[in-house]
Amino acid sequence: MGKYFGTSGIREVVNERLTPELALRVGKALGTYLSGRTVVVGKDTRTSGEMLKSALISGLLSTGVDVIDIGLAPTPLTGFAIRLYKADAGVTITASHNPPEYNGIKVWQPNGMAYTPEMEAELEAIIDSGNFKKAPWNEIGRVERADPKREYIERALEMVKLNGSYNVVLDTGNGAGSILSPYLQRELGNKVISLNSHPSGFFVRELEPNAKSLSTLARTVKAMGADVGIAHDGDADRIGVVDDQGNFVEYEVMLSLIAGYMLRKFGRGKIVTTVDAGFALDDYVRPLGGEVIRTRVGDVAVADELARHGGIFGGEPSGTWIIPQWNLTPDGIFAGALVLEMIDELGPISELAKEVPRYVTLRAKIPCPNEKKAKAMEIIAREALRSFDHERLIDIDGIRIENSDWWILFRPSGTEPIMRITLEAHTEEKARELMGKAEKLVREAIGRA
Repeated sequence: MGKYFGTSGIREVVNERLTPELALRVGKALGTYLSGRTVVVGKDTRTSGEMLKSALISGLLSTGVDVIDIGLAPTPLTGFAIRLYKADAGVTITASHNPPEYNGIKVWQPNGMAYTPEMEAELEAIIDSGNFKKAPWNEIGRVERADPKREYIERALEMVKLNGSYNVVLDTGNGAGSILSPYLQRELGNKVISLNSHPSGFFVRELEPNAKSLSTLARTVKAMGADVGIAHDGDADRIGVVDDQGNFVEYEVMLSLIAGYMLRKFGRGKIVTTVDAGFALDDYVRPLGGEVIRTRVGDVAVADELARHGGIFGGEPSGTWIIPQWNLTPDGIFAGALVLEMIDELGPISELAKEVPRYVTLRAKIPCPNEKKAKAMEIIAREALRSFDHERLIDIDGIRIENSDWWILFRPSGTEPIMRITLEAHTEEKARELMGKAEKLVREAIGRA
């Protein structure tokens, strides 16, 4: 983590660490870094979005950068617009799945990939130096307003085809996906029932699409006899899925299913995922000709590995999917269209999910001040290697220790003041035993840090 940027851009409580003054400086820094050129800027539905967007745009303009303001826009639309308008960068004002008091700033490359940690470090150095480019009065940047939604839908329809029509219940969580996801599904030929589709910035459910937050969606799918339920987080870079029986499909299962479908659609190839993904993905895609590559947590790491290895699909077990044939921006809206194409080609998700191996996955979040994370991780790494009888170690992001029956990942969050534990085992009893031991180890390490 940098001084300002975490795993997924800047993300802080508004008017505490994330202020209009900081947004202005980020705009100036990005404009200085780019030295002119054009930037696409969009925002999600949060009440602070317009304030931060205006400050950021002012900073960009002051350096001579031209801005294409696409207004209220899910993150996938920002990524699409960068390529559509041949811009040199993009910025989304969003805190993704965080609560409404948070907001953030995420910067995107011309190819739709997020800025790498190295690029963010360069921006941080400019921010702290205060050595910003200042355009003369007659070279200040200009603002153009644009709406790329129609082009997004038209191009998506060129890539995704359905033979049938389906009943889809869509829960956009009062987020930015409200303005695009239901319309794409309808133009695919589906009947759409929308939940939480008013983009107010006051979220009526937890934004992370999980079994608990999507309980209303699950009940609605069952009551309406729908074919599928699809949900997004605040900026619609994630997807959550409820099957035709009204059951939330676990992230690991859905990741495996869509990776397998991409192998069927495009042929043998590499599947990129993160260190917190479990055994099920490997076991499911291997017979279909898939090779799994693991990388650091975060969509930029997944996108970078996809580009490096020519992978055919990348995804995290958080509902964050990247489809490189479409874009290198994580896109829950286009992912929703692919889910419908998979149903159209292969059948109901409730049946498909039976083919995915099931293991017991547990997750825990333990509060940890950001300033203690580095020291705590040193202690955790040392003690975990002593405490758990393991066969392999992966240390590209936190530490993952594993053997043939289980694995445990200890990792500091890049977006919140917490330490994360993720583990998987073949039995509930073993998983609970491992988690108890892991939680104790982490709490003691934080106390000593």
